[in-house]
Amino acid sequence: MDRVSALDESLKKTLGPATAKVMAEHLDLHTVGDLLHHYPRRYEERGQLTKLADLPLDEDVTVVAQVADSRILTFNHGRGRRLEITLTDGSGRLQLVFFGKGIHKPHNELPPGSRGMFAGKVSVFNRKLQLAHPTYVPLGRASGDEESTEDTAQAVDAFAGKLIPIYPACKGLESWKITKAVDAVLPRAAEAADPLPPALREGRGFSSLPEALLKVHRPESRADIESARQRLKWDEAFVLQIALARRRYADAQLPAVARRPVPDGLLDAFDADLPFTLTDGQQKVTGEIFADLATEHPMHRLLQGEVGSGKTLVALRAMLAVVDAGGQAAMLAPTEVLAQQHHRSITDMMGELAQGGMLGGAEQGTKVVLLTGSMGMAARRQALLDLVTGEAGIVIGTHALIEDKVRFHDLGLVVVDEQHRFGVEQRDALRSKGKQPPHLLVMTATPIPRTVAMTVFGDLETSVLDQLPAGRSPIASHVVPAQDKPHFLARAWERVREEVGKGHQAYVVCPRIGDDEDDDKAKRKSKPSKEDEAEKRPPLAVVEVAGQLTKGPLQGLRVEILHGRMQPDDKDAVMRRFTAGEVDVLVATTVIEVGVNVPNATAMVIMDADRFGVSQLHQLRGRVGRGSAPGLCLLVTDMPEASPARARLGAVAATLDGFELSRIDLEQRREGDVLGQAQSGVRSSLRMLAVIEDEEIIAAAREEAAAVVAEDPELTGSPELRTALDALLDTEREQYLDKG
Repeated sequence: MDRVSALDESLKKTLGPATAKVMAEHLDLHTVGDLLHHYPRRYEERGQLTKLADLPLDEDVTVVAQVADSRILTFNHGRGRRLEITLTDGSGRLQLVFFGKGIHKPHNELPPGSRGMFAGKVSVFNRKLQLAHPTYVPLGRASGDEESTEDTAQAVDAFAGKLIPIYPACKGLESWKITKAVDAVLPRAAEAADPLPPALREGRGFSSLPEALLKVHRPESRADIESARQRLKWDEAFVLQIALARRRYADAQLPAVARRPVPDGLLDAFDADLPFTLTDGQQKVTGEIFADLATEHPMHRLLQGEVGSGKTLVALRAMLAVVDAGGQAAMLAPTEVLAQQHHRSITDMMGELAQGGMLGGAEQGTKVVLLTGSMGMAARRQALLDLVTGEAGIVIGTHALIEDKVRFHDLGLVVVDEQHRFGVEQRDALRSKGKQPPHLLVMTATPIPRTVAMTVFGDLETSVLDQLPAGRSPIASHVVPAQDKPHFLARAWERVREEVGKGHQAYVVCPRIGDDEDDDKAKRKSKPSKEDEAEKRPPLAVVEVAGQLTKGPLQGLRVEILHGRMQPDDKDAVMRRFTAGEVDVLVATTVIEVGVNVPNATAMVIMDADRFGVSQLHQLRGRVGRGSAPGLCLLVTDMPEASPARARLGAVAATLDGFELSRIDLEQRREGDVLGQAQSGVRSSLRMLAVIEDEEIIAAAREEAAAVVAEDPELTGSPELRTALDALLDTEREQYLDKG
């Protein structure tokens, strides 16, 4: 049998159809290799053999002793039963207790006079030493013959002092059953193809992969576990970084048109009109982007920055530089509201420079067009014409930009806003519209810890904007426990009235829309949980909350609603009225989460704040405090004080540092979510590597991987590495490399 197919063999063949079915359905384990990479979550320690007279409290011990007596007792008016067994070894006595339905097995297997080996943690009950639910191995009747003593000694050696692996288990397949299944396939570990090149393995002093698998499943010591874990983490980090390094290498081989800014062009005219100077951060990042644009292979850069750090301005200057160099720039936004908002703010920033070829437009200006799915036919036809003729240097749009009908005169730069909302297909579809691959700038306002950027966005160079422009105001954030302290909620609405009284505006954000279709979904989804009253009801809805506010605490104020299911023209009209100050309070869903810029809005009340993720709350909060007046963000929740949800909200209220929050967010979520796996239902490819903890391994693996790929891009000299790469990059994972 060749080395690969041994591990590719179906578990059905090895373990039988019944066990294999449970493993496939509940643990997503299908092959021998899958099971070998299903690592123990932790290890229980059986103590070394101890005399009963010397038992230490609160420690794991293993004893060999004889059963002195055994009895079943009832309690709780006969409803409960427990088995008590007294052991003796000549030096002392020890009581064993077993509860529940499983007491008959030990009762039958351990009659008085029999011997056994018992392992567990020593505690005291009624002034007697005891082991509750110990693990045990019956050793038969006490006997003096030599053979029996030898058998006992062997059994003791095999049992005492061992580390017992505890596996992630499921209903119908307990950890000990998985242990037996692993025992059945463990000999195959010898045939595992090792993805680490020998030079790397020897240079870092790693054991071979078969040895690491053996040690992680059946360790002799804690040192075994540690060395196996380090080795297996390296495998995951290295194979993932090889995939990303190959993607970077392939992109670097593509030709692109170098786009260098032209003196006295559009960019210089725009800069001359800027009423402020760029921050040091904006200048540094711009330098990095312009250097990339000047090369003859496509830029691939991730621009991440705090909410309000001025990413849009940096992206706009890059787009103007490309237009100066004879190309076109396209900005892809995830929602119509955001596309319209970008279009409005970019045309405002550019002034007459955005009216190239029009009456009153500047002579070195260009046309800035909007393209969304809901535009009227005439406007759409004109926008498409402006793109194909090159009349429009800049286009801002939604997924509509990706459609086949859209043709460019010479697409030079693609800017993708809010990367996490776009998949690889969409990014590549837009890039394919250039005569040669255009340069790519990806923006996100969700700050990503460096490790995640290296793991998830490893095919992109990263620029970070962590300085806020001068004149941005501080935002005060507070948790409002509506259930515990209703008067806090009443005060929250008073604060909104006070802000409006000062001539400012406010947002109220709800998790749900509240129209009929939405209500049906909520009814289907909301499963009452016994623990939390707050979880029993469906999330608060825009339509209901707006109605209650206009009749109640915000009566007399101009309140309007905004949500994703409104007609695009209606959405745009509401946003325009709010921007113009004709609306006091906007009750909205998260459609306002990114890009909405109304400097006069100073207060935000987020209802059912516990239903939002940490980064979402941070994004939403970034919509206030955008002008000279300080911002206020109130996080309303019904969750009890000791709940994890309240702790999460407390963390958001305590810091405005998005990088710190993204770290907290990551530590609280499963690692798989980080890699976009939870959404697609695919188990995370990272079983051992913890993105936040293993920063050094990821950074080192990235360097090693880059060196390997530079020397052998096709990995022809490393068939084992190729195999590991193919296993990682099944179709869904191929996409995850871009989705982040």
